[in-house]
Amino acid sequence: MSEKPNILLVITHDTGRHLSCYGQRVSTPNMERLAREGVIFRQAYCTAPQCSPSRASLLTGMLPRENGMIGLAHRGFCLKPDVPRLPVLLGQAGYSTRLFGHQHEATGPAALGYEHFTPPEIGCDCRKIAPLVVEFLEHSPPQPFYAVAGFTQTHRPYPETSGPLDSVHVPPYLPDVPEVRRDVANLNRSVEMVDEAVGMILDALDRSGLAPSTLLIYTTDHGIAFPGAKATLFDPGIGIALLMRGPGGISGGREVGSLVSNMDVLPTLLEICGQPVPPCVEGKSLLPLIRGEAVRLREELFVELTYHAGYDPMRGIRTEQYKYIRSFEWRPWWYPPNVDGGQHMPSPSKQWFARHRPEVFREPRPEELLYDLTADPLERDNLADSPAYAGVLAELRERVEGKMRRTNDPLLSGPVPLPPGGRVTSPHSFEP
Repeated sequence: MSEKPNILLVITHDTGRHLSCYGQRVSTPNMERLAREGVIFRQAYCTAPQCSPSRASLLTGMLPRENGMIGLAHRGFCLKPDVPRLPVLLGQAGYSTRLFGHQHEATGPAALGYEHFTPPEIGCDCRKIAPLVVEFLEHSPPQPFYAVAGFTQTHRPYPETSGPLDSVHVPPYLPDVPEVRRDVANLNRSVEMVDEAVGMILDALDRSGLAPSTLLIYTTDHGIAFPGAKATLFDPGIGIALLMRGPGGISGGREVGSLVSNMDVLPTLLEICGQPVPPCVEGKSLLPLIRGEAVRLREELFVELTYHAGYDPMRGIRTEQYKYIRSFEWRPWWYPPNVDGGQHMPSPSKQWFARHRPEVFREPRPEELLYDLTADPLERDNLADSPAYAGVLAELRERVEGKMRRTNDPLLSGPVPLPPGGRVTSPHSFEP
């Protein structure tokens, strides 16, 4: 066995914590196995609730505003040339690096530092990618390796289901109506496909004898693609699954309940490999939490959104008890271009809101939002104008503004311009 552990990262699209090991009513026995045999992080969050910026934070250990990825890679946004990239750093540490399937951080995987990657014509469906990973594991791969399996699932469109809806559980921030139930049932099927793929990989690790020497990580980029989740700074948008199993005590079915960020993955892996962490990295190694040497790493997490399909600049902070969000442009509660689905990519949930609660796409979002998450976990009662919370509001506002100053946030200079060749959807559009 190599002195350094192999690393296998499985990352999915738009899954949030929609897994049975996080209390959702969906069949994911292989994820449950991973949680039972490894470590599950109960309060893991992404830095930004959209694909490229979140994934770039995992890849660099930095906030999007610092690594440059403040929008979607396929719309013209890119990483700054001098920021660290995890495949490059691990390659320098002697790892063979390879990508199976999807990445969303650059126009091509070579720019990220991967030595080997699947050709684009294969696609990124987990039903195609998982067998390639299995084949790799079962044919004496060079060790140590850093391999990423990127699945298209659970991005829309979902597979269509036709079964009964009685057992479908709708997340509490969504209306429990037949249209949304069917939408959730279709999401559940997509999640189950991912779980089946993870099961194939777990079995291959066992058959190949690589399980004891391989750190297996499962995560996703942000919350599910439903109104009030993806592309918002509410908890359903920024909450993510994070599961790890591997050597060095990353085992035993333990739970970590303190706040962690997806940008903590990079420094964790570098510490495991005995490599120095670049000074620009803001993430923190998770090993003290895993080993029980610390109760928490931080008191707060900073979250952000600048560009998704449309421009919706927000900055926020989440503590154990409070959430503060500042909007820098006039926008409705849910900014229509950034809510997946609609006429060209049918989303029953979005269409239901358009018919029955169109005000969410029209009424202005307050410039400041403040929530007491202990009393109001669904983030329904904005306390920004409450005299009783004036002190909390002022403190969190200053923390956000201070962070913006320390990181030279481009919003400090006004509206953030598009990069050359960048594309953005009109704020008056209902579609992405």
